[in-house]
Amino acid sequence: MRPMMLVLSLVLAILPLLGVAWIFVSGMITLSPPSATVDGLFMTLILLALSGTFALNAYWEMRDQGIIKKKTAAPAAKAPAPKAS
Repeated sequence: MRPMMLVLSLVLAILPLLGVAWIFVSGMITLSPPSATVDGLFMTLILLALSGTFALNAYWEMRDQGIIKKKTAAPAAKAPAPKAS
């Protein structure tokens, strides 16, 4: 079940990026000359947010499965010994 969740998250992270590419291809947002429709801007923001959410979920799944190593915490520095008065 967990590998399927990873695959599904990766697919759902890539699919909105294809939608963003389609927005540029269809001319809703153009780079030369720079212009954009409100629909193109908001749809791009929504699709990028969806893609980022599923990519973050895929990252967490890969980290939980051990595909990506977890960062280890730095060893705690020793506190100086208190001075006796």
